[in-house]
Amino acid sequence: MKATRIIKHPISLSLAALMFVSQIARGAEPTALSLIKEGNRYVGEDVKDRIVEIYSDKSVGNTTPNVWHIVYYDPNATLKSTEVTFGGGKKMDVKRPMRLVQPITGDQKEMDRKKMKVDSDKALKTASQDPLLEKLTLRASQMWLQHGDVGPVWKVRLWAAKLKDPGNDVDIGDVYIAADDGKVMRRDLHIDRVD
Repeated sequence: MKATRIIKHPISLSLAALMFVSQIARGAEPTALSLIKEGNRYVGEDVKDRIVEIYSDKSVGNTTPNVWHIVYYDPNATLKSTEVTFGGGKKMDVKRPMRLVQPITGDQKEMDRKKMKVDSDKALKTASQDPLLEKLTLRASQMWLQHGDVGPVWKVRLWAAKLKDPGNDVDIGDVYIAADDGKVMRRDLHIDRVD
């Protein structure tokens, strides 16, 4: 009987530790690139990992988006794309969107997965640490991983608190970050809008 207790005790400690680690893991929002693998579960075999675009909704309550749309190249769809939407890391919707402009502009082509090295959390951190934003209170963001001249590029749009009315926020512009090396490619910031 004592031997049984000795065996149960380490197992119960292991289970408690595992539950604690999983609770910590659930507290963090999933990143955009981590959701590709999850999205693969909801698309056909010939569609998996064939990413056309990733974009978020505007974040709510902090600067980290929690609603993401993963757009896959789907050769079987009429307009060649399938979109999987996640909220808080859970699948919300799977659809074949009306993307009429993309076939004309060429943006329905899949992006080079080998060049997707910088995830959304790192792109957001890089954009948020721009020296122009040092004195501002950032409130929200929206992000897109799109085609660029040199490969996939993160476009990070930021909102900051207004100086005279801190309860309201304003769109202060975009920072573009290369997804392969994390370097800022360009910025289109308008910090004068916080006045």
